[in-house]
Amino acid sequence: ATTLTAVVARDPRVSGEFLVAAVSAGLAASGVDVLDAGVIPTPALAFLVGDHDADFGVMVSASHNPAHDNGIKIFARGGVKLPDIVEERIEAAMAGEKLLPTGSGVGRIERFSDAEDRYKLHLLGSLPHRLDGIHVVLDCAHGAASGVSPETFKDAGATVTVIGADPDGLNINDGVGSTHLAGLAEAVVRLGADVGIAHDGDADRCLAVDA
Repeated sequence: ATTLTAVVARDPRVSGEFLVAAVSAGLAASGVDVLDAGVIPTPALAFLVGDHDADFGVMVSASHNPAHDNGIKIFARGGVKLPDIVEERIEAAMAGEKLLPTGSGVGRIERFSDAEDRYKLHLLGSLPHRLDGIHVVLDCAHGAASGVSPETFKDAGATVTVIGADPDGLNINDGVGSTHLAGLAEAVVRLGADVGIAHDGDADRCLAVDA
């Protein structure tokens, strides 16, 4: 049988690192090859699963929830969300017999080294025109978009002011991001910016404010 491949990623919350380690170890111990994409937005993981033609993806994130929460989202081939019935079958299978390959049957864990660059190129390629002359304030919720979002907007030509992009594992969504728009709205007005965009912790949604 051909080895299955999974792409695994996380947001920057403090428990993400050991949960990704546990998920990766469990997958590799079951014979699945794992590509660890590190901290990237949930839509980046969905894109990379399809782009790399992986069999599935696992995102470790609790989205807009506070730092002490965490969760696991699984994406099917092509980067699509799983139907509830499949999620239920996975949960049921967790209680069943474990796959126990040995020797060359175990999976390998490797770093997905160009994950963020691939996603950025994909985003830039999807733009119908450049963003020169537009001043954007980005609130990255101290979350998964803290690296890729400001870089992408700058590469697209925008003038970028960034808030909430210093994740320390504990400050994700804490008074910043799409659930707390007051700071973003204030910054847009104070700076005379054209638009403000607030991500949530795993950057699979955003809210925007105008000038």
